[in-house]
Amino acid sequence: MHPLSELTGYLAATLTSLSFVPQVWRTLHTRDTRAISLGMYLMFSAGVALWLVYGVLIGAWPIILANAVTLVLASTVLWHKLLDRRSLR
Repeated sequence: MHPLSELTGYLAATLTSLSFVPQVWRTLHTRDTRAISLGMYLMFSAGVALWLVYGVLIGAWPIILANAVTLVLASTVLWHKLLDRRSLR
């Protein structure tokens, strides 16, 4: 793989994965998930898990790393959403 395309992949992976940090931080500190869409986080987490599997199958490290990190972050928010009974009403 060309070094520029690999660097671009890692940079994109870093930025998209880190974009979830503010939401996770807010969720962990406020424990309020009422404004978060359960359907969106369920579908997103499933999609990220499939991207992770895809990355493993083709051996693409930027895809593997980005989706592993993003899956952990999105799953953290999803877990808190499912625990917050107020937000499921």
